Amino acid sequence: MRERYRCIARVQKSHGKIGEVVAVPVHGLPAVLAEGLDVCVVPPRLKGERWKTVESCFEDNREGSLIHLSGVDGIDEAKALVGRYLLARESDLPDDIDLHDADRLLGREVADERLGLSGRITEVMRGVANDVWVIDAGGEELLLPVIERVVMGVPEQGAITVDAEGFYGLEGR
Repeated sequence: MRERYRCIARVQKSHGKIGEVVAVPVHGLPAVLAEGLDVCVVPPRLKGERWKTVESCFEDNREGSLIHLSGVDGIDEAKALVGRYLLARESDLPDDIDLHDADRLLGREVADERLGLSGRITEVMRGVANDVWVIDAGGEELLLPVIERVVMGVPEQGAITVDAEGFYGLEGR
């Protein structure tokens, strides 16, 4: 099976003189950069290594993540990364990444088979403890917490199965 990759961040700016950069998540993803993660810089430079390892990572929710990549040891090398994207192997990303990928979630159908409830995700709200999906259920707006006991998983295609019974008094709805 071929390795799959995911664009996870864009280098927004250089920071300091030792080669650190600020990277921001893309495509509605949460910050997933972490120390030890291998990333591919795209578009690549004509010469040099395109794969880098995140050597340090400090998350700042206001600006992005302050990271230092292997082989980037000065301000000129850091400036050359500005505007480039960072890809990671999907197998290296958190298992629940699909639960937080707004680009892949918006418009997806959500269904609770026991309640006969169905609707579409119109928004993914980021929260401190967990994300919340805003569901348009036939003109009625429902807020569904993205937690293990509610969301059963995100299949590649088809409706996302949830267990909303008991949440917000939905029994027998």
